[in-house]
Amino acid sequence: MVLRDYSIGINAETDEMIAWRREIHKNPELSGCEYRTSNLIKNMLSEWDVKVQEFEEHFGVIGILEGQPGPCVAIRADMDALPVTEENEKPYKSINQGVMHACGHDAHVAVLLGCAKELSKRRGLIKGSVKFIFQPSEEDSPEGGARMMIRDANLKFPEVGMIFGLHVWPDLPTGTIGLRVGPMMASSVRFQVKIIGRGGHASQPHYGVDAVAMAISSISEIYQTINRKIDPMIPWTINIGKINGGERYNVIPKEVVFEGAVRAFDVKIQEQIEKIIRDVLMSITRIHGGEYNLKYNYGYPVLKNHKEPTDIVSEVGKEILGNENVFSEIAPVLASEDFSRYLECIPGSFFLLGCSSSSNGLSSKLHNSNFHLDEKSLLLGRDVLINVALRALETLST
Repeated sequence: MVLRDYSIGINAETDEMIAWRREIHKNPELSGCEYRTSNLIKNMLSEWDVKVQEFEEHFGVIGILEGQPGPCVAIRADMDALPVTEENEKPYKSINQGVMHACGHDAHVAVLLGCAKELSKRRGLIKGSVKFIFQPSEEDSPEGGARMMIRDANLKFPEVGMIFGLHVWPDLPTGTIGLRVGPMMASSVRFQVKIIGRGGHASQPHYGVDAVAMAISSISEIYQTINRKIDPMIPWTINIGKINGGERYNVIPKEVVFEGAVRAFDVKIQEQIEKIIRDVLMSITRIHGGEYNLKYNYGYPVLKNHKEPTDIVSEVGKEILGNENVFSEIAPVLASEDFSRYLECIPGSFFLLGCSSSSNGLSSKLHNSNFHLDEKSLLLGRDVLINVALRALETLST
């Protein structure tokens, strides 16, 4: 068991992981484009004599550390960034305009690299094998990178008995973790609406069909109707996060496209929201004389933690951090994660790693252009995952 005083701040090991994280943060890559990050990972794993598995159709990487004969556990990190323009003024600010690690995947990679390096020093003492899964395209809902990695048999050869993962979480302070058995993160839907009108001159609106006017009415009515049609005691959320349309200031716009996301723990709620959206679009476009097209794509399933692996995370967390710093019955969150696809295949657990420090004011919310995190959380995440993997191997061996 790796035990340490996490109040001492940054040390040599933390400093190393911070350097990795900042290098990745400075060079973010979107889903499906993680070429540089993938090469960095492969080079480091090879340096530590960890067997590397790569793929032709995507930039995912698997590291396999073989110890003594025995079972196999896996630890997963995602590595893609978001199409967000960074507003931080840090020396390691993104150099790729319009691309940013605003969801902490750079930290996840650094933590998993730390696990691989530390465990590679102990390979002779490990009772089994550990797979380090560096997954691309987690942000690419509704498909996602987990499905590609599972398709390419990364859970076999050797066969994985348990899998674990984490997500940095700015709603929790550094030095804590949050988890729960059963449903912990929501399922996702990604939808796109195309409103089709008829273009014309702004001075003659009666000859056109204004797509912007229809879009504005539709968005307003969707929000209002859903709030009145769905039980407010049921957890769900909808967000319309992107809208494009129009050609010129004095031209009646003929087409507008807007996109959004729905999160819920019950597929019936997602189906009900789809019906509401469709009914609203049909009504408003009919009144105006326009048309619509709706693509409502069901994405990641509900993330459901298995009991035995979650108990392992909770026990290890309490031993390292103290009972008071492990929230083992944290409330479910409406964020979604394609780690849920692994949990549909094998037992495992996913937990939230606190990364907020009120003393330095570095933390902000996920998917924000100012997102940052308390980097001391990296060492904590590494040590929890290392000891969870070792404890899981012991459990699978009995």
